[in-house]
Amino acid sequence: MSQSVQIKNALISVYYKDGLAPLVQYLAQNGVTLFSTGGTEQFIRDLGLPVTAVEDLTGYPSILGGRVKTLHPKVFGGILNRRNLTEDKTQINEYEIPEIDLVIVDLYPFEETVKAGGSDEEIIEKIDIGGISLIRAAAKNFNDVVIIASKNDYGQLLSQLESQNGSTTLEQRKAYAKNAFHTSSHYDTAIFNYFNTDEPLSVFKQSLTQAQTLRYGENPHQQGTFYGNLDEMFSKLNGKELSYNNLVDVDAAVSLIDEFSEPTFAILKHTNACGVASRDNVLEAWKVALACDPVSAFGGVLITNVEIDLATATEINNLFFEVLIAPSYAPEAVELFKAKKNRVILQRNQVELPGKQFKTLLNGVIEQDKDLSLEGADQMTVVTERKPSEESIQDLIFANKIVKHTKSNTIVFVKDNVLLASGVGQTSRVDALKQAVIKAESFGFSLKDAVMASDAFFPFPDCVELAAEAGIIAVLQPGGSIKDQDSIDMANQKGISMVTTGVRHFKH
Repeated sequence: MSQSVQIKNALISVYYKDGLAPLVQYLAQNGVTLFSTGGTEQFIRDLGLPVTAVEDLTGYPSILGGRVKTLHPKVFGGILNRRNLTEDKTQINEYEIPEIDLVIVDLYPFEETVKAGGSDEEIIEKIDIGGISLIRAAAKNFNDVVIIASKNDYGQLLSQLESQNGSTTLEQRKAYAKNAFHTSSHYDTAIFNYFNTDEPLSVFKQSLTQAQTLRYGENPHQQGTFYGNLDEMFSKLNGKELSYNNLVDVDAAVSLIDEFSEPTFAILKHTNACGVASRDNVLEAWKVALACDPVSAFGGVLITNVEIDLATATEINNLFFEVLIAPSYAPEAVELFKAKKNRVILQRNQVELPGKQFKTLLNGVIEQDKDLSLEGADQMTVVTERKPSEESIQDLIFANKIVKHTKSNTIVFVKDNVLLASGVGQTSRVDALKQAVIKAESFGFSLKDAVMASDAFFPFPDCVELAAEAGIIAVLQPGGSIKDQDSIDMANQKGISMVTTGVRHFKH
């Protein structure tokens, strides 16, 4: 097995040429024969460097509109031949095939073309054939060949060659091969997922190329990593790196705030809302949201869907919080927040979020569609003798937005577009209701004429009975229990209204 390999011949064919010039110049200055195609060949010529066209090596021109350029034994034989096998050496000598020691190649921008909304024809033409084949061939033969499949590796290779007299070690070549197989597998996953939309195959394939190591996972003894591009979604204006738990809460906060179009502020703790309010302006929304539960708000994640001005920032500044998210900030508000260096201030950017959710479970992965259903007045069926007022309907819609994003079993109380209290993550629905009643009373909120939303149906009438006795005048639930009528009868008995939506919103 070869260890140190001196580069004598290099094949270079890339779509992106940024940062390529210094490496190519070094190779040429050190007597390396350069083979290339198309635009890369012209790029090298424009640098005033000698280069041999692949067509001159193979004896065949680029054909089929450029679809076939490098797919030839004189190219792949030069890459795949094993230098330590006499039989391979005999054959390449017989057919006058040069040993190619370095392959620098990247791939057509398939993902970028899909993201840009290219036509089917444009997208198909960006499925690279020659490039992916060259990458796999060179990576497979890493014992003797260096494969550079990303412009991010140009600088590192140049540094190694300069310090090692134009040679590479086996360890270095194997590392580049690993990077190359990562490039090829990610590329193939993107192509597969593009095709796997109509009548999809029941397989799970995901590939994320960016990663951020977190301080730790859910607890300090657990390791944690975020895979994805946070900088695409948020501009961090201040603060420390987001933790695992921060990210989980931020995800919940974004999902919740996206339900609202009017100026709204939400405060979350452990993914559940402890304060939500919609008002005509952000300052009032903040004040009312904070009043919902100022105790739980301490150390929470805050989010709004409108710009934060200095007046609002001044009020928020009185609270210790972990993360604040908004679409924009007044410059003076940012300066105020920067006085405390660890507080995370995020400006949210407009990016398209995935429509699927998945997580590891047992010895596999489960995947589901995101819960994007949101029921309005048109989806509400009045099932009681008393009909809800227009004000109650609006509060029921508001409550349903919150209950959808709260851990089951859950009950939510709302009045005047404000969260009054919620019962969260209880093992029985009636316990969730009791928890919500106690919490509302502890903060001095009257439930008279408030409304209640439940994430799932009532198996028994006790929840409706207790809610009515606490002052609730309207109830929203999905319905679907074989004992629905018992709860409806109780609502009629108590003189309150009830609507069903037909849509359950469990969240685990």
